[in-house]
Amino acid sequence: MGVLVLNSLSQFLRDYPGMSTAPCSDAGVCLRGKFRFKADVSGNDEIDDSYKLEIVVPDKFPQALPKVKETGGKIPRDGNFHVNQDGTLCLGSPLRLLRKVHSAPNLPGFADKCLVPYLYAVSYKLMHGGDFVFGELAHGDQGIVDDYSVMLGLKERPQVTQAIQLLGIKKRIANKRPCPCGCGKRLGACPFHHKLNEFRKMAPVSWFKAHALNDRNRI
Repeated sequence: MGVLVLNSLSQFLRDYPGMSTAPCSDAGVCLRGKFRFKADVSGNDEIDDSYKLEIVVPDKFPQALPKVKETGGKIPRDGNFHVNQDGTLCLGSPLRLLRKVHSAPNLPGFADKCLVPYLYAVSYKLMHGGDFVFGELAHGDQGIVDDYSVMLGLKERPQVTQAIQLLGIKKRIANKRPCPCGCGKRLGACPFHHKLNEFRKMAPVSWFKAHALNDRNRI
């Protein structure tokens, strides 16, 4: 079990006493049980609700993100609630989640910033219908590209693709490549490299390289 996971596990279990550790086939820790939360959003209802969850937290957390499954059958699998094909919950685009967790790199932070907002939106939608209260991304690869465009300040899909590819190679090499912003300069000579360097602080090169290859089939 990773040090960061171990250090924050006891606080998570105190915050969510319906959850407990369980046997895990993957490296890391598995949490199962009833996840109860209370949350509100300005202008919307306070919601006190619970879901049966399985949370697999990898040893490399927070650089590797937890995978969450809802096991009680409460969330519809009709394509309208952002459940991935493998049964995991789509809590947001991977890069967005990475940035949220980086700001609070522990299990309570992951729950507060990533998991509770998603479950609140699901509960609100089940109660009232309509769209997710926090907004929602388009399904599949397009939603990820749209969100990354906002995060990176880039307009075109090829620019976004190029930026993620540059994060997937060593900085000294990436800085010699053309900048994805379209300025015509190499990355190291353009202020845009500062933005990419902020993301480099959040995860190793291997994370971005693997992400570019493996996260294209998410809903």
